[in-house]
Amino acid sequence: MNKVILMGNLTREPEIRYSAGESSMAIARFSIAVNRRFKRQNDQADADFFNCTAFGKTGEFVEKYLHQGSKVLVMGRIQNDNYTNRDGQKVYSVQVIVEEIEFAESKAAASANQGSRTGSSYQAPAGRPTPAQASPVGDDFMNIPESVDDEELPFI
Repeated sequence: MNKVILMGNLTREPEIRYSAGESSMAIARFSIAVNRRFKRQNDQADADFFNCTAFGKTGEFVEKYLHQGSKVLVMGRIQNDNYTNRDGQKVYSVQVIVEEIEFAESKAAASANQGSRTGSSYQAPAGRPTPAQASPVGDDFMNIPESVDDEELPFI
């Protein structure tokens, strides 16, 4: 079985290309930095860097929604990416072929970390507090004010 799950931040803007031919397919290449849980003595690295490639609809998702600094959860498989360079030396590397990708932080946290890239903003319904007015819990969710009637909520 070949399965990898990584959570980290994009280190740069994704590179997007489309394959040639009748049914062109998106190919998104990006790298993520994954923080290490523990640091060994005399070890300078705090993170590992992984090259990732996403195809088709997944590549289109990367193109549309992800930017440098985006925190993502990547699920996929490891694939050898070995080649011989111009000097005739064999270069060994691996890449992650992305099968699934998800956001790993809330939209508010992403906006705070990166600044607003989309220009869109949250507009609270009349009489409701905006997320900035609600008291934060510390887990990126806002408290529901006491003044909100349970019947107004879509779930419970």
